[in-house]
Amino acid sequence: MPAFPYSTTTTSTPTAVAVPPQLALPVIEAVFPRQLHAYWPQLQEKTRGWLLEKRLMPADKVEEHADGLCYTDLMAGYYIGAPDEVLQAIADYSAWFFVWDDRHDRDIVHGRPAAWRRLRSALHTALDSPREHLRHQDALVAGLADSVLRFYSFLSPAWNARFARHFHAVIEAYDREFHNRTEGVVPTVEEYLALRRLTFAHWIWTDLLEPSAGCELPDAVRKNPAYRRPALLSQEFAAWYNDLCSLPKELAGDEVHNLGISLVKHDGLTLEEAVREMRRRVEECVSEFLVAEQEGLRFADGLADGTVRGKELGAAVRDCLGNMRNWFSSVYWFHHESGRYMVDSWDDRSTPPYVDDEAAGEK
Repeated sequence: MPAFPYSTTTTSTPTAVAVPPQLALPVIEAVFPRQLHAYWPQLQEKTRGWLLEKRLMPADKVEEHADGLCYTDLMAGYYIGAPDEVLQAIADYSAWFFVWDDRHDRDIVHGRPAAWRRLRSALHTALDSPREHLRHQDALVAGLADSVLRFYSFLSPAWNARFARHFHAVIEAYDREFHNRTEGVVPTVEEYLALRRLTFAHWIWTDLLEPSAGCELPDAVRKNPAYRRPALLSQEFAAWYNDLCSLPKELAGDEVHNLGISLVKHDGLTLEEAVREMRRRVEECVSEFLVAEQEGLRFADGLADGTVRGKELGAAVRDCLGNMRNWFSSVYWFHHESGRYMVDSWDDRSTPPYVDDEAAGEK
């Protein structure tokens, strides 16, 4: 089955996906054509097999839901040009991330703080010594160890240390979410936006642009505003559009972490006003990215100074910017094709059909 047989790339063919008017972004459909890595069919098959091998989802859940969740489609539409083994590692890790997110949610829903504390501690340890955790009794810990060990083979020890530092921060942000939800604390808008950059793993997905481009970027390039701003905007778009699309699911599940929920709680907006404000922010991300993208391309041109290294860096920055752009369309269509957001079709709007409560955390 093709990832998207109903592309809206450069043709006027209407999409077979019904995008609700409140979620439709014509600028994405018109200006951000969809792409798909040629490796996608193998990627989907191998990630499905990896989920089974690592015991991250029961066989019946993999059979019924894995393809429809579209996790591999999301990554195959993002990291265009990545070597096959890099994309495979990213796709497996992405699938792991979604499973981890579901475990975190179920541990909260079922009141399993001890299970969460054990998992949090083990993930921190596995991140620093993955080889020693490949056979950990918790499948999530072993799955993370497998993923990061593959990542750590692509670039330098400095990149590995940066990735680990960024993901340690993500784990801690998930812990803050655990306590917020357990205690019913809705963060303010500013608190939420800062936390969201971590729980959405903005800098992890940005870090992975480098092995996809086959080039580790020096700090002077990576931290330059001309590179960092489009990177941040692409991730902010994804996080906020996710909030917009997942708001019904999260309201049904008594969530406290959603931009819309913070806007209602702390800024006094009605739900309808909050949705409009979220849309405004999402659309502003798109328009600001289009400006920042041009600045980034000028920056890439300036790096290509006639030296071999300059040419390599300029090309890598162009590749990374191209994939930042791909993130917009990949995220947009993922939210309308993945069963993860089809809450209206679930038997229980608060319990996703692709999770297995009995397999997660404490029995």
